Amino acid sequence: MRFHLSIFAAVVFCTGGSSGFTFAPAPTANLGIGTRSRSSSSKALFMSADTPTVTLGIFGGGTVGGGIVEILSKKQSYFQQLTGKNIVVKKICVRDASKPRDFALPEGCTIVTSYDDILNDDTIDYAVEVMGGTTDAKDVVMSALQKGKSVVTANKALIAKDLPEIEKLLSSLDSSGTQFRYEAAVCGGIPVIRSMQSDFVGDTIQQVSGIINGCTNFMLTAMDRDKKSYEDALAQASELGYAEADPTLDVGGFDARSKLKILMRLAYGMDVDEDEISCRGITELTKIDFEYAKTLGGTIKLLGVASKNDKGSVSAFISPCYVTNDDPLSSVNGATNAIEIVSDNLVSSIYIGQGAGRYPTANSCINDIVALAKGDTTPLPFNPKSETKFANNYESVFFLRLNYRDQVGITRQVGEVCENHGVSIHSILQNPIAKSQESAFAIVTEKVEYASILKVLADIEALDWCKGKPFYMPVLREDWQS
Repeated sequence: MRFHLSIFAAVVFCTGGSSGFTFAPAPTANLGIGTRSRSSSSKALFMSADTPTVTLGIFGGGTVGGGIVEILSKKQSYFQQLTGKNIVVKKICVRDASKPRDFALPEGCTIVTSYDDILNDDTIDYAVEVMGGTTDAKDVVMSALQKGKSVVTANKALIAKDLPEIEKLLSSLDSSGTQFRYEAAVCGGIPVIRSMQSDFVGDTIQQVSGIINGCTNFMLTAMDRDKKSYEDALAQASELGYAEADPTLDVGGFDARSKLKILMRLAYGMDVDEDEISCRGITELTKIDFEYAKTLGGTIKLLGVASKNDKGSVSAFISPCYVTNDDPLSSVNGATNAIEIVSDNLVSSIYIGQGAGRYPTANSCINDIVALAKGDTTPLPFNPKSETKFANNYESVFFLRLNYRDQVGITRQVGEVCENHGVSIHSILQNPIAKSQESAFAIVTEKVEYASILKVLADIEALDWCKGKPFYMPVLREDWQS
């Protein structure tokens, strides 16, 4: 029996198992800051002159930065009781101080445009980086740590790119009490980072798999449920703000790959170059693939998967995957994220929630800030290193879609190619052809190595009847027919 632990936002479902400071708005006309009205009830009720204060400097006054300020203002008295400290936003660093903000600036807080205004301010305890990017953001994070400021960040790209360098710096500061927190960096509001730091210490993780990019999951839901084309699904995702102006990081799978690398370090103690992780996005998917998936009794999700093999090494990939309709991940639709951790003791733990957005991401940042204020420590934020090796190959059942020009002997030739590379065919599917340009059939293989599938596809693509590049995707579960 599987044990399922589902977390949505801050709700857990288990189956199977400076003193006197207030956040009242300040006059901000010449700074272009919004002056949303707040009632007197938002002021702290339990302040005293003896209550210690921790101060924040926030890098980034946009969507997430504004959400952090709003949550701190709304729950200030609660946080004071919870931590025994006043949590104060002292400075917010932005590119353009004259730009209007959609949040009320806390009393006593100033808008600055120079990173040094926060970094060189010895009265600021925590640096909160929600500006994004991997250049200036890296300088800010590294400088803050070197100056003894604990860091809270939502920047998965930075962590994935520079994790070894960040870890090396942290190890040199381990006696200073300086902390590095990054719950918001992977899947927004889902508390998977903290869980992997604390809830599996007596366990052994065998596989991590999940829907870890909201934009692509929204698009795949639209393509499957609403029968939209890839182009129409992307246009809708862009209109709703799920896709960036340049959606390449999302639809190409690269955003998910950065998150998977971080999860792999937490699960297996290994550092892997991102380029070593096989990464395929959703750009090759068509309506035909969803039709065949439906015929098989399932759907398609873009998944990040990392798993141990029989030899103890770990393989990983980002790819569209076939999942059956009774799979827990199949019903995770829209921009929602979900991660399943399969382990020896807990068997299966599933975390579901909002993977992006103002308040989900800000909520995770707030949780880190409050943990710091409470004095919680995490000496090894990325968990201990291990000698686990990375295997740039994996085994799976595979779904292949082949577009063709009609001629005699196609199935025979496909069988011969598969036989030559030791690939056993489980079944062949062909739907009625509506249009000649949609002539395509699908093959489901038995379990086989990824490397062998690549050889099969290369040989098939070279045959004269094959139209374009064949499409392939792994099947998530070995027991996909049961």
